[in-house]
Amino acid sequence: MEPTTLVRVSMVREHLEDLPCFPVPSPFTIRYYAPGDSATWLAIQQAAEQYQAVDQALFTRAFGTDEAALRERQCFLCDGAGQAVGTATAWFHDDYHGRACGRVHWVAVIPSLQGKGLGKVLMSEVCCRLRALDHTCAYLVTHTVRLPAIRLYLRFGFVPEIRVAEDLAAWRQVERQGLPLPQLPSPGPPRAGHGVASRASQDR
Repeated sequence: MEPTTLVRVSMVREHLEDLPCFPVPSPFTIRYYAPGDSATWLAIQQAAEQYQAVDQALFTRAFGTDEAALRERQCFLCDGAGQAVGTATAWFHDDYHGRACGRVHWVAVIPSLQGKGLGKVLMSEVCCRLRALDHTCAYLVTHTVRLPAIRLYLRFGFVPEIRVAEDLAAWRQVERQGLPLPQLPSPGPPRAGHGVASRASQDR
């Protein structure tokens, strides 16, 4: 894991209609959280994560201890042998900038299966699950260094969220890395400390 400063950015999808649909390819299957799956989640995230530490305390901070919510919101992609190889969570925020909003949270596929389109399968699953759970919009948080992830989120209709000048600067950094973005709106007034997280950030 390389020490680096992670610059956080957020993306939003104002509605959950017309979602891209990517069916689960054979021999993979999707299942949802069962007791003990925090260890399954940790194994996948620790294998996939390049920039920050992932541990049980992070899982608890991200998802709490409500297993009923996890059972309907946290999915695992399993290979033909039933081994979990990817995960994503259709999470939520009851007051995201003044409104209830679904959240695409901690999408990951183990390194040996990355680049095979399985991230699209997970995104399709959790976005559809958010809609099924009566969410009408969704957001996510990522970092400027995660270009493949940002490209995936753009494909699913998420767009850069720009509220302050620091947000715009962060997205310009993404553009300078060669990733085309939709037209970026003008920000509001700057706010001290917004937009930057340390390499120990757990919020994505």
